[in-house]
Amino acid sequence: TCQKRMTLRNNSVTEFILVGFSDQPALQPLLFLFFLVIYVLTVVGNLGLIILIGLNSSLHTPMYFFLFNLSFIDFCYSCVFTPKMLNDFVSENIISYMGCMIQLFFFCFFVNSECYVLVSMAYDRYVAICNPLLYTVTMSPKVCVLLILGSYVIGFAGAMAHTGSMLRLNFCDSNTIHHYLCEVLPLLQLSCTSTYANELVFFIVVGVVITVSSISIFISYALILSNILRIPSAEGRSKAFGTCGSHVVAVALFFGSGAFTYLTNSIPGSMEEGRFASVFYTNVVPMLNPLIYSLRNKDVKLALDKTLKRLLF
Repeated sequence: TCQKRMTLRNNSVTEFILVGFSDQPALQPLLFLFFLVIYVLTVVGNLGLIILIGLNSSLHTPMYFFLFNLSFIDFCYSCVFTPKMLNDFVSENIISYMGCMIQLFFFCFFVNSECYVLVSMAYDRYVAICNPLLYTVTMSPKVCVLLILGSYVIGFAGAMAHTGSMLRLNFCDSNTIHHYLCEVLPLLQLSCTSTYANELVFFIVVGVVITVSSISIFISYALILSNILRIPSAEGRSKAFGTCGSHVVAVALFFGSGAFTYLTNSIPGSMEEGRFASVFYTNVVPMLNPLIYSLRNKDVKLALDKTLKRLLF
């Protein structure tokens, strides 16, 4: 069990205890190994995809430009909390107040940005399948850069809203976060001042992000599906489905696990289940994305073969 440790400054804590999985002492070595393997695979997979796309001119297309950014976000996102999480298994699981707020900001920034990068990828697939003749004009380098910049700007705005509203709260009588990272809902439970404004910000920002991104992606894929079903040849349909399949799987995993985590966390007394549900959303999905996009992708496999031959021979 964690020994409560708290330092007060202006009636507010200066550090927090991240409970993480310290309440499972028998599983500590196994959990450490589990999260270490996931982290190494996430870093290698996403960095590998970033380098592969950067080195191969055949992958310098809008689709891979968005995939490059998705891998960059997943890489950064896992680096925000996993090293600290791993460190907590072997040393004191303490995080400073400012460290906690920084972690919260970058966690929100990368999650929000990823939602909109997935929207951009869905739009890219819609244009490629429904308007192939206008693809190079519609998805020009300028449009692609603007879509990615827009994703990061919206991500930044959402993260500023969450972190800014959190900074105005006081944490007086408790500093034990029942989670392995500084997340909005577990932090709100510790505040000794009114959290009404924070809850409002949380539900508005999360509501807008989820509604806008999920509706945009759903409309894109509904139009793609209706277009694919009109393709006369079975080979043509199969090829069109193949280009979208990996993206649909990635979207379903990201939004599905995220929705399950937040629904679990929002039910009173279910923070324990929410913490375990978060593992899939925060650790497993960033590890799976490079595998989803590369295992069934001929372009990526070909580029990997070329790069390995260039490096080895």
